[in-house]
Amino acid sequence: MTSDNAVKPISEISQRTLTNFVTASNPDAASAPQPPSPIREFLSKRGSGKLADRAFSGVMLLCALSIFAIVILIATILVMRSNMTMVKFGWAFFKGQNWDPVAGDFGALPFIFGTLATSLLALLIAVPLALGVAIFLTELCPQKLRAPISFLTELLAAIPSVVYGLWAVFVLVPLVQDPLGPWLVKYLGWTGLFGGPNFGVGLLTASLILSIMILPIISSLTRDMMMAVPNHQREAVLALGATRWEMVRIGVLRNARIGIVGAVILGLGRALGETMAVAMTIGNHAVIAKSLFAPGNTLASAIANEFSEATDDLYLSALIEIGLALFLVTIVVNAIARLLVWAVTRGAPARVN
Repeated sequence: MTSDNAVKPISEISQRTLTNFVTASNPDAASAPQPPSPIREFLSKRGSGKLADRAFSGVMLLCALSIFAIVILIATILVMRSNMTMVKFGWAFFKGQNWDPVAGDFGALPFIFGTLATSLLALLIAVPLALGVAIFLTELCPQKLRAPISFLTELLAAIPSVVYGLWAVFVLVPLVQDPLGPWLVKYLGWTGLFGGPNFGVGLLTASLILSIMILPIISSLTRDMMMAVPNHQREAVLALGATRWEMVRIGVLRNARIGIVGAVILGLGRALGETMAVAMTIGNHAVIAKSLFAPGNTLASAIANEFSEATDDLYLSALIEIGLALFLVTIVVNAIARLLVWAVTRGAPARVN
């Protein structure tokens, strides 16, 4: 007798024994009809479900259209409330360099310059550090240190902006004023970017605190993108004789480049709209200066500092148009970032297999 023939009688006996036991313990169980399952009963009563599908599709469409409605509503309110300065100054408002509420002369170019200068400089500082942190966590970090470092990185992203500002006032401002400032003047003074008096507050200090604030955002998203790259990509590159750096550059960063660019875009969006930390460290002076030691102002910090002081309608309209300028700058920067994504990928998604 084969093993299959030996097992079959045992299974039949076990099944018969279990049936006899259930019948003996509950004689009515064999004759009583079994109730339908709740799922089958619900499906039999609900009908075809076409109405539910149409309602679900309509609700999802409304959710998608709400994004357009919110953007249009914001733009409409900004345009309506800034109509007074639009009529008086026109496009010259965005090109004017004078900001004099007493004389009723307003120009937003110094604020646009300060916003772009601090944000781009913050990216130049934060992106290499964020890439280094992400590469270390995904490729080089020991397993015991990976969780604590990842937790501390995400904790930096949760710290409020005003806390960063207070820390910068008591730590970063003296650091820029005394040890860092003279060193930059000595070795990089020939560039012309570090001339004039150094009071500790200015474009450089604001850029440094912005770089610290956007660092955890870029590094966390970059790490997630790198971890999503399949391991066989790494193994394939190493099998061809590549070094670890070549494996990271060719097998990981190349395939995660779209996500990395997206992380940089999110960091740039955070830098463009940051208010409190920048207002506490930039000096709040509406000028356009070549030196990074010079004080400046940004679109967001100008609104935060002066909105409560707007005493007449023209002043209030000018501040609201600054908000409109920040809205337009954000749209333009994101459009440029989309073009950069297309330039990197040539319109095709990254291949990961």
